Amino acid sequence: MKICLMVEGQENVTWDQWLALAGACEQLGFDAMFRSDHYTSLSNRETPEGTLDAWATLAALSGHTSTLRMGTLVSPVTFRHPSVLAKQVVTADHATGGRVELGMGAGWNEHEHRAFGFPFPPARERFSILEEQVEIVHRLWDRDEDEVTFEGSHYRLEACRAFPKPVADPHPRLIIGGDAGPRSAALAARWADEYNLTFEPPQGVAAARARLDAACEAAGRDPATLPLSMMTLGLFGSDRAELEARAARLLKLTRNDRDPAGYVDAGGREGAVVGTPDQVMQRLSELSGAGLARIMFQHLLHDDLDAVALIGEQLIPAAAGV
Repeated sequence: MKICLMVEGQENVTWDQWLALAGACEQLGFDAMFRSDHYTSLSNRETPEGTLDAWATLAALSGHTSTLRMGTLVSPVTFRHPSVLAKQVVTADHATGGRVELGMGAGWNEHEHRAFGFPFPPARERFSILEEQVEIVHRLWDRDEDEVTFEGSHYRLEACRAFPKPVADPHPRLIIGGDAGPRSAALAARWADEYNLTFEPPQGVAAARARLDAACEAAGRDPATLPLSMMTLGLFGSDRAELEARAARLLKLTRNDRDPAGYVDAGGREGAVVGTPDQVMQRLSELSGAGLARIMFQHLLHDDLDAVALIGEQLIPAAAGV
């Protein structure tokens, strides 16, 4: 099982904190560091938190890292034209020497779209946009297409020559996020390098894996070439006291009046991974058995580098054998 860190960048993560998080992830052997792609806080509308642009952040971190892979989970299709997104990712890909990954999704936060003036069509239409964007981005990256012409319901490209091509060979990893429903699974089976779930227990992971396997087989693709990952809350402590102390900080941050001990006993929210190292490894073993290859721990206490160190020093080495 590979372990990544996922940071909710819209919750007032400063540039200095990004530097510290990226440096810690690189030093501690995380498989990658991901960040959300949002423009407004998801937890606090009354006192808005600050956010730096996702792809500008990742490109800027290229000069401060040398081995760490970085990416978005996920970039909504409503924020950027696919030609612009493809170019932004390739720019970060060149800046990092091929170390970026792109997660794509249909977008969901209506308030955020209204606030910044992004269009927010109905869900079915947003997914149709996602289908076109995924194909366009992938084809603009492809080394065997010097010119891309595309005629869809939402986008039109005429003999587009997208150069330079990516450093990553054959292209940056393209991740599709969702719940592995029929349209999403079929789209991933055709174009994706990885499929990403959110907040699923082991049985939900197993069910999603089965749906992806069926979609791959229908598309004539080996299911083993489409790994499954998941983004979920990670809350850890070296012992029970440290775990409850972190839970208390998290509950205060998220304006939740639950009792920290009760929150820990309940395992946080459904699909979360909460516990001491032994408890966490038991859950990771269950998730791996259900078909999960990589996990992105949502690190909401983004100034808590001790928690990052705990993951790197105890969980990452142990998870390598799961």
